[in-house]
Amino acid sequence: MAPRKKAAGPDDDRTRSFPAFPPAVGSRTAFAGSWWGQAWVDALETTSMDAARLGRGRTYARRGAVEDITVTPGLAKAKVQGSRPRPYTSTVEVEQLSDADWDRLLKAVASRAAHIAALLDKDMPPELLDDAKAAGVRLLPAAGDLSPGCSCPDWGWPCKHASALCYQIARLLDTDPFVLLLLRGRGEQELMEELRTRNAAAAATATARDSDSGTGTSTSTSRLGTETPSVVGISAVEAFSAAPGDPAALLAGITAFEIPAAPDVPGRPPVLAAATGEAVDAIDAVALERLAADTAGRAHTLRTLYTGFDEPAATPLMPQLTTWQDAVRMAAEEDEAASEEVYERVLSAYDLGDVQMSMSILAWHQGGSAGLSTLETAWTPTTADKARARRSLEDWTADGDPPALRVWRNRWTAQAEGVQVRLGTDHRWYPYRRDPEDGTWWPHGTAEHDPASALATLLTDADKAAEHLGRFRP
Repeated sequence: MAPRKKAAGPDDDRTRSFPAFPPAVGSRTAFAGSWWGQAWVDALETTSMDAARLGRGRTYARRGAVEDITVTPGLAKAKVQGSRPRPYTSTVEVEQLSDADWDRLLKAVASRAAHIAALLDKDMPPELLDDAKAAGVRLLPAAGDLSPGCSCPDWGWPCKHASALCYQIARLLDTDPFVLLLLRGRGEQELMEELRTRNAAAAATATARDSDSGTGTSTSTSRLGTETPSVVGISAVEAFSAAPGDPAALLAGITAFEIPAAPDVPGRPPVLAAATGEAVDAIDAVALERLAADTAGRAHTLRTLYTGFDEPAATPLMPQLTTWQDAVRMAAEEDEAASEEVYERVLSAYDLGDVQMSMSILAWHQGGSAGLSTLETAWTPTTADKARARRSLEDWTADGDPPALRVWRNRWTAQAEGVQVRLGTDHRWYPYRRDPEDGTWWPHGTAEHDPASALATLLTDADKAAEHLGRFRP
């Protein structure tokens, strides 16, 4: 991955330089590794440009023909080494968004507290793409948005040199997705300043509105004659079941107080016992203590994460889980001393066998709730998902004989090798291995963003397969 290299001068935010990427000849991974990089490749290959020349450009890019890249609003530029000794100068012009487009985009960002938090944390969530589209703003290029150019004599549109530059932009987006916003016309710092200004204005408006309507924080007079805040609490059920309000007001409320430092470890819950010291028979004391300890641990983790933010925001750091998902989570995350007890309780409550439970725990270790869903549910990916997977596998097998794959919905299976990769709803590929004894498919290994990486790991990890299955097989 190429490190960022700033250009010299006072206008660094709108003129950025990136060093050349190293060659990746014979690479068995997808061209881009991040969500935004893959999305750029998908958009690039669905434009009306010459598909054959794009393919040749991809080869040039893998060969390391593209030198340092400079990105300014609406333009990417680089020297690209062709067949002649002297490199050509290639460019890719990207249509910039209008002021009205930027206004709609920033309004869409400001309407979602999670987007505000992500962008202020130097991250671009993939969901921003859908919200921008809903606001009538297209971030990724479509037909007519790109205008490649080159100093070479090839009249193709684009030539292979400009095509190589187009593909290397995907790798830039792997390192920093804000490059896309710069290509669309705005630098990262100016966007952050505009976002902070809008966010502060919205928070001030929300505070003034609450004050005018009498819903602000009330005060009471203390014995010393000074006014102190009077906070009226509500139940947690009421607070979390209420519909979300104005995101700006919510963010203002969250950042209006200072959270003290978190303790090193979560506190221990009280022991449930009667006054005589005997256990209470009316409730399952062991289970309730276990739940209390789990709640304390999760609360401690959540609080620690929030206090680590420069600007705490309403960000859902823990996913909403079903009762079943939460039961698997507890069985997978408990310490060794408690895991067997929790395992048996879940097994009994859901009337499961050891095989199903062991598989569920492995799936949770692979990818949490998304990994568990991938184990349990087959679904049909989009045409773009399938096309991206095929391109990745074609690049991976370009230098050798690929395994024969049978595709059914989100599951790609190499029957002869006894391995399978499954596409999850989180757009990661989950590796599976068939048990030779009974033919069941077991989660095996780490989820990857690229199917070729997941499949390659399975095919080269055969020596560990027996040990893996023997460890978890009942």
